Amino acid sequence: MNKLKLWYASLQPREQRMVLIGAVALSVIVLVGGILIPLQSMVSNAVGAKETKREDLAWMRVHAPEIQAGGAAALAGDTGEAPVVLVDRVGREAGLASALRGTQPSGTGVRVELEAAPFDPLITWLATLDERYGLAIESISLDRGASPGVVNANITFTQARR
Repeated sequence: MNKLKLWYASLQPREQRMVLIGAVALSVIVLVGGILIPLQSMVSNAVGAKETKREDLAWMRVHAPEIQAGGAAALAGDTGEAPVVLVDRVGREAGLASALRGTQPSGTGVRVELEAAPFDPLITWLATLDERYGLAIESISLDRGASPGVVNANITFTQARR
């Protein structure tokens, strides 16, 4: 610090004014650019997020009965059918009838064997069983089929906890 004071004292009065004006300008730039603008931006973002959350909450309050009714309908996938029958029926509806080779109970779930199953309907079938009927995949084994887009599969489903 002493070296800085000595250096400043050794400057001409005109040079001292220039250094002083430069130091003040630099301090203002750092204060505004480095502290005030980022702080204002963070506050604006926080206020915007708060408003968005308020709007979301208001929307949820208005649509709560509709959401609750839809949630109950989504969980109402219990058809009363045995899981073996359900898996077989939904598989046939998904267009996998020709690929189903065997469906049998396995503990608390169902074991299914498919041969030469089209991949896209297979994935749709798996998603339907999970989302609508609460059957989760416990284990799955997929092998490439003889032609593109076709697979052989062994799948074990279990009742998902909801």
